[in-house]
Amino acid sequence: MRSVSTRVVVLALSVAAGALGLASRAPASQGQPASNMDVLRDKIKADKKLLVAENLGLTDAESKVFWPVYEDYQKELAGINDRLLKTIQSYAQDYNAKTLTDDKAKSLMTETLAIEQAEVALKKKYLDKLNGIIPPIKAARYMQIENKLRAIVRFDLAGNIPLAP
Repeated sequence: MRSVSTRVVVLALSVAAGALGLASRAPASQGQPASNMDVLRDKIKADKKLLVAENLGLTDAESKVFWPVYEDYQKELAGINDRLLKTIQSYAQDYNAKTLTDDKAKSLMTETLAIEQAEVALKKKYLDKLNGIIPPIKAARYMQIENKLRAIVRFDLAGNIPLAP
């Protein structure tokens, strides 16, 4: 299990690095090469999927029903990540310009809590779906992997976001 933890840390740090540097999620336009961030994002997605596949030990039958649910979860999680990124960018803008007001701080904290609630609701929704298609132990293992990745990303973000002035 030690190798799993090491791979989770490496992947999560890559995810955090990508999240911190992500300015837009717009795809590369047709005919133009993908940006470094697009390439990094695709690599992270592939690495995460490989990590999940290596650690769930799904049968062929389980794989057929799990991966579409996994993809749906990742799409919804991306929306939550976008909200978090916008909130961080808004805070950074006010922090750097030294324009953070009490009202803006309250608004940012309200949005941060709403994002956390949305993430918990998403986990509940998909845990219910997963428990219906794969054994509960595998569903729990999958959620553990997701939680470990999110914890490391949050730790990295916390270390890079300064306290309010």
